[in-house]
Amino acid sequence: MLATEAIAALAPEADGYYVDATFGRGGHTALLLQALGREGRVLAIDRDPAAIAAGRASFALEDRLTLEHASFAELAALVPAHAHGRPCRGILFDLGVSSPQLDEAARGFSFRADGPLDMRMDPTRGEAVSAWLARAGVDEILEVIATLGEERFARRVAQAIVASREREPIERTAQLAEIVARAVRTREPGKHPATRTFQALRMYINDELGQIARGLETALEVLAPGGRLAVISFHSLEDRLVKRFIERHSRPDPALADLPALPVEFAPRLRRIGRKVRPQPAEIEHNPRARSALLRVAEKLA
Repeated sequence: MLATEAIAALAPEADGYYVDATFGRGGHTALLLQALGREGRVLAIDRDPAAIAAGRASFALEDRLTLEHASFAELAALVPAHAHGRPCRGILFDLGVSSPQLDEAARGFSFRADGPLDMRMDPTRGEAVSAWLARAGVDEILEVIATLGEERFARRVAQAIVASREREPIERTAQLAEIVARAVRTREPGKHPATRTFQALRMYINDELGQIARGLETALEVLAPGGRLAVISFHSLEDRLVKRFIERHSRPDPALADLPALPVEFAPRLRRIGRKVRPQPAEIEHNPRARSALLRVAEKLA
């Protein structure tokens, strides 16, 4: 989604060093490698070990690519370790859940097919959603669903979850989807009533907003001057974080506005490149999941 636009926004140099911080199934990485010459290099990372395993199989003959099972919050350590002194010319983030994760019922991300209620992007770490729902209180569940899912019936959903788990453990996606569907009074056109709850639980269990905040800050640290940051987001909470991050680093602190000369350490560190980009109608028609995608781009200043 927005793959061509994102790669073009990075303005790849033939011999440059780049990072795909969300490898997925390698679509963006493949386009980036096509834009590079023989001396160009790409570090691609993903929290999902299945994504890295698939990448190592499909890119087995590509010696310009390094794949790492890691979170993009770890960029500050990963980039220096693999760059070997080369400046990082660009970093790409494609936020949210990947299509393979949604489509594989066993991962537990989707309410459209029954599977174990897991939702971890990295199933080797952390707690599954089913385990968290088994112990969380009504107020804790309410806060997560209201804040991360922006669900106006969050209290009814939280109460219904707690009442249901007293009868039997909630361990399957179909169970949870049915509980939520009974609790949500009205449906948004074209949306399953469990959409917002599933989004909220996925974001919470994977600490997605925290990961994004840390990933953006570390990306700014490892980018070389003139290097570009391209971020594709899929809903308002993600995009708001990205927008505010770029704005914060693109303007001086208002408290210093009256100084005759701005100290170097307080000078803006980023320059916004263009306006936010949305997918073309043809891409949305081909892939309806692209309809909410937004691309924002910034360049690191010297």
